[in-house]
Amino acid sequence: MIKAVNMKKEIVVTVANKMGVLADMCKIVADNGINLEAFVGYGMGKEAKIHLLTADNLRVSDALKKAGYRSQEEKSVVMIDLENKIGALKLVTDKVSQEGVDIKYAYGTTCASGCPATMVISTSDNERVLTALKKG
Repeated sequence: MIKAVNMKKEIVVTVANKMGVLADMCKIVADNGINLEAFVGYGMGKEAKIHLLTADNLRVSDALKKAGYRSQEEKSVVMIDLENKIGALKLVTDKVSQEGVDIKYAYGTTCASGCPATMVISTSDNERVLTALKKG
């Protein structure tokens, strides 16, 4: 069920929790011709966190800084492509649990059919998870 597993870097941007910020950030990424592979955003009071996994983090980070989005950090995550089938996510979470690794956060995408579901996870030991999932 697991098609591919890779270590990736995401950009985590802390922004004001206000309408239009995500739209502005997505415009900046698109205007720079960079593909957004995955994202998640959530508000926490007056602030929001936007996690961006892109095809070119350095260019995205520079463009966002030029636009005033200066509160950024880069984090390692594990990106997993799965068959879009019942139980695929269970397989991943079972393996992570069996390794004794804590999932800090996770987000994912799916499609109707014919393409993989993508899961992005940050854990207490990304290297261990990567190795375990590559073993199958």
